[in-house]
Amino acid sequence: MVGHQDGSFPPLGWHIKGEMGGIWDHPIKLMDGFDAELIMAGKVMPLNKATEFTNYPFANKHQFIFEEENISVERVQFIPDGKQGVFVQYVIHNNSKETKTGKFQFIGHTDLRPTWLGERTKMDDGKDEANFDGKKWVVKDASNPWYNIFGSEQTPDLTLTHENPNEANGISNSLIYNIEIPAVSDFILNFTISGSYTSLEDAEKNYTSIQNNHYTLAQEKKQRYTELANQTKLTIPDKKLEQTFEWLKYNSDWLVRTVPEIGTGIGAGIPDYPWWFGVDSEYALKGYMAIGREDIVMETIRLLDSVSMAINGNGRILHEMSTNGAVFNEGNINETPQFVSLIWNIYAWTGNKEFLKKYFPTAELGLQWLMDENDTNRNLFPDGFGMMEIHGLNSEMIDVASYTQKAFEDASKMAHALEKPDLVNKYEALAGELKQRINTEFWSADFGSYADFIGTDEQALHLIKDALVRADTLNKPWAVEELKATERQLRQNPSSEPRPFVLYHNWVVNTPMEMGIADSTKAIVALDNAKKFTNPFGMFVTGIDRDESAGKDEGSFKGSKVFSYTGAVMTLPTGVQAVAENNYGRPDEALDYLKRMTRSFSYALPGSMYEVSPDYGMMTQAWNIYAFAIPIVNQFFGINPKAYDKMVEIRPQMPKDWDNASLEQVKIGTNEVSVWYENHDDVFQIKVQQTNPEWHLKLILPEDDYSATQGNPETSAAQGNTIFMLSNEKTMVITKR
Repeated sequence: MVGHQDGSFPPLGWHIKGEMGGIWDHPIKLMDGFDAELIMAGKVMPLNKATEFTNYPFANKHQFIFEEENISVERVQFIPDGKQGVFVQYVIHNNSKETKTGKFQFIGHTDLRPTWLGERTKMDDGKDEANFDGKKWVVKDASNPWYNIFGSEQTPDLTLTHENPNEANGISNSLIYNIEIPAVSDFILNFTISGSYTSLEDAEKNYTSIQNNHYTLAQEKKQRYTELANQTKLTIPDKKLEQTFEWLKYNSDWLVRTVPEIGTGIGAGIPDYPWWFGVDSEYALKGYMAIGREDIVMETIRLLDSVSMAINGNGRILHEMSTNGAVFNEGNINETPQFVSLIWNIYAWTGNKEFLKKYFPTAELGLQWLMDENDTNRNLFPDGFGMMEIHGLNSEMIDVASYTQKAFEDASKMAHALEKPDLVNKYEALAGELKQRINTEFWSADFGSYADFIGTDEQALHLIKDALVRADTLNKPWAVEELKATERQLRQNPSSEPRPFVLYHNWVVNTPMEMGIADSTKAIVALDNAKKFTNPFGMFVTGIDRDESAGKDEGSFKGSKVFSYTGAVMTLPTGVQAVAENNYGRPDEALDYLKRMTRSFSYALPGSMYEVSPDYGMMTQAWNIYAFAIPIVNQFFGINPKAYDKMVEIRPQMPKDWDNASLEQVKIGTNEVSVWYENHDDVFQIKVQQTNPEWHLKLILPEDDYSATQGNPETSAAQGNTIFMLSNEKTMVITKR
């Protein structure tokens, strides 16, 4: 259910213009929303201008106050787990010392219609027809077995039917109740809204279950969210960041989307991307693994793999699929190598050899497709669109090259685990050569950056022309000057061979550092250079869009009236930058990027973080968990899972501000690991605990004078580090002498 914090349901979204709000039961919409009003002593009190909105992890509440009438109303709603419906409760408080009488009207705006791309799956929207059965309204789409039911536990005193004001094929129906509220008392009305895209019986079953068991269903969902909070539980001095991390776990759960006939997977974002994506999942699922959501990860992988193989058949991973099964984009070039690395990442967390055996064939096929079909000049850099959806940026892109190198590196590890020595050698050789070529052929010393792309002079001239229009339109004189200088240099020194170009300063130029491919000298130069393309909330998507807030600690982003990412600062590029900084031993710089993103938490929607910082685009976004979980779990606390060897390697890299930090109940295969860290004054102590003593813990600390005060770890030294190995025990505590 998607609406506004004032309790209204205005037209939202652009995929189906103005229709992405309301109540959805994918692959159909049930309602545009609902209205309610209280009528007392001839005064109409509409319940669509809330004075307060409170968001809970599993529910939310609107409060309406009518001071002159001594009336206040609370509206609470939640979506029960596994049910196609919503429970809505109105609590009307009579704060006066006299009895109040009047009417309560609930108007449901039914709009049974298909989701995005319904025309591709022959889902034709019919006229909605309503029938009142004594307590509730039952609405059916005349052309389909789509149903919406809504009503209360109480029998209404009057019903009315109206035209749906927002939709020609929709219909609006009222339930009107006579109410009497004694002095200083409450009156409660509980409403259930249910639906089905298959049958009336299914809709009735959902309705009855929610109406009769709403309290139990709410308690069960609350308990499940308590368990989510306790999994990978972070405690740090920065309480705002700590709260942000906790709520990102809840946000991640909000995005799980199940259509039984197709599968379960994480949607990308709400309201306009509630369906399934390849690349969004490939970033996000690494974060989902780090917060213990193996169940959802496995379901999403199954969905992406099965549909991708069905439509492509060659290992290419799809980009975007609606919840009706219609695939909009069969896959951008970067999505296939990122899928390969994701499979290795999941295997490292789970140690599940059957999982690896199942999905390695897709990885093998995908890498073959990637190089055979997309590397026309056979220089190991595939051609095609990567993460940047800018017209013309489809030659040899830096992010595609970086993710391809990492894919071959990870595929070699998978081949080793599956005892395929020929593939091990092949993939290792390709990974090694790609790493070397990225560091030489993509690097631009003049710009202190990796190039956006490698292409011909002709391609570059076309792109410079487009970039100049963009920079001039956005009034970025520095970018116009830089682009014109690049154009002059290009024309004065033409080349018949493709070469690297830095034009847009897109965030993807930092992917060699995100993947740890960049050599350290280039990496530090590039990371320092990237700081010019930040604002108080994070990284600009496209560097030439940076504005006067660049380099400052305060600012905002105002989105265009027509949905666009132009001028945007986003969480994903900022998270990538945090990961990149940590890869080169700079946790303080990484923490700075997390703090920038944290400024947008609850900026507009309490308990959530927008896709575009601070308050534009999707109100919650799946890959936000990647932006936080990887820097925190894998890098600051240094948890490197090797479940396939029943080992957890821990190499903490704490920012100096975190002098007392803990991360508890991190699920790794059949084990759970917790880490407590303390480092201030004359105290240094790190405690590591696991639930499965059959596993091995490997703690790596910078070389210093340490001792074990609990547990009996083996100690050794290597490459300037002290290594503690604990086997057949649950806990070790290491202190500085």
